[in-house]
Amino acid sequence: MKFLPPLAFRILVFGAVPALSACVVGPDYQRPALPAGAGYGTAATAQKAVGTGQLDAASPQLALGMDVPAQWWEVFHCIPLDNLVAQALKDNPSIEAANAALQQAQEQVKAQRAAYFPSLSASLSPSRQSIPQTLASPAASGNDLYNLTTTQLSISYAPDLFGANARAVESLVAQEDQQRFSLEAARLTLASNVVLAAIQDASLRAQIDATRTIVEDQRKTLTIFQQQVILGYTSKADLAAQTALLAQTEATLPPLEKQFEVNRDLLAALVGHTPGEALTVQFTFDALTLPANLPLSLPAQLVEHRPDVRMVEAQLHAASAQVGVSIAARLPNVTIQGNAGSAAFGLTPTFNSMTDFWSVAATLTQPLFDAGQLLHRQRAAEAAYEQAVAQYRATVVGAFQNTADTLHALAEDDSVLRANEVSASASRNSLDIAGKQHVLGDISQMNVLIAEQAEAQARLALLQARAARYSDVVALFQSLGGGWWNREPETGLSNSEESRP
Repeated sequence: MKFLPPLAFRILVFGAVPALSACVVGPDYQRPALPAGAGYGTAATAQKAVGTGQLDAASPQLALGMDVPAQWWEVFHCIPLDNLVAQALKDNPSIEAANAALQQAQEQVKAQRAAYFPSLSASLSPSRQSIPQTLASPAASGNDLYNLTTTQLSISYAPDLFGANARAVESLVAQEDQQRFSLEAARLTLASNVVLAAIQDASLRAQIDATRTIVEDQRKTLTIFQQQVILGYTSKADLAAQTALLAQTEATLPPLEKQFEVNRDLLAALVGHTPGEALTVQFTFDALTLPANLPLSLPAQLVEHRPDVRMVEAQLHAASAQVGVSIAARLPNVTIQGNAGSAAFGLTPTFNSMTDFWSVAATLTQPLFDAGQLLHRQRAAEAAYEQAVAQYRATVVGAFQNTADTLHALAEDDSVLRANEVSASASRNSLDIAGKQHVLGDISQMNVLIAEQAEAQARLALLQARAARYSDVVALFQSLGGGWWNREPETGLSNSEESRP
């Protein structure tokens, strides 16, 4: 191409015009301050007793300010569980969907940032034209039939005078953060559900075994009662009572077995399998251990680490930026356009002083009357921002409540567990004594079976208490955010996000 655009056109091409973009309207986002005295209340105070030696040695100790590991489920020291969580995070479709949503948000940010730069396009338009003889031919030769080829380079640029695009990019970046923390929330929820399902698997297996033991003992007791009725040693009323007790205990087995199978289906679904695909992993309480120490984040760290709080904060940030976008829409807008090219007779483009053309134009637009449309859109954006502020505050309050509730549950779990341990120990001692007395002939076989039933029932209650404590430990890690900030960058967050607290 032989023609050179004029100086003004070159300035437009090289982007010197962005210097005009010096003002950004709208509020600059700031995170709302925490409420005065934000904390866990009496829940944290009650937990101080954990470190005083008042609990049994197996009770985990809470450490205020202790960081949460990225793979927090590894604190249970169960390799099959670690493998199952890793498989779920890899194969569960919800994680794939959240990753795709994050990628979509990232591409939207890149697309909006392109508006900072001029847009450039080229066109080639060959044509064959016939001019009516009643009109003068534009061709120098005067021919009514000729070929015309137009080659054109067009550039357009809208300087971001008042920061409308800057605020639009800011809003989309905040929406990207929202999707990023939505992914982290999905990962945390999935990992928690897998661990809880594993605990439930261990609990239901143990409960079913204990219930079957109780049923077997009650059947033996019923047989003894039947024999004693024949011999006249007991009444038919006692026999009927034992028969009803056996039926009631047997009736508890089908719901437990149903719950067990449903939980197995859940485990399969969590790792991306259908119930028809084999899932051979099994869990027992013997394979799970409680950590010696449990983390407890400082109140200021809780809002930094909880994905749900960060998601709502990102929504608030996006709403703040949209206020600036709506304000800028009411201010003047400048568009600069330039064209350069060649219009030559024939089907082959030619570039010379006779065929070259160029133009540079600027358009200033200022809304004058729109029946209040832009004003009301600004007010709507401001109202949306106020709504987002209230939602953020509600989410923060809910986060502290959730964590405090979990701390209360952990404290109560220890009390319940200790009571059940005492009951189970007493039942075992009673069974041992009954067995020795039966050997000496002091008591009947029926008394031994009754002691066995009491021991099995106490063991069942202890299993339920252990499951509750394991589950509440999981709830604590979930309420504290799950440790995503300690994970390697390639597993979900960008490098910039990983550097945040």
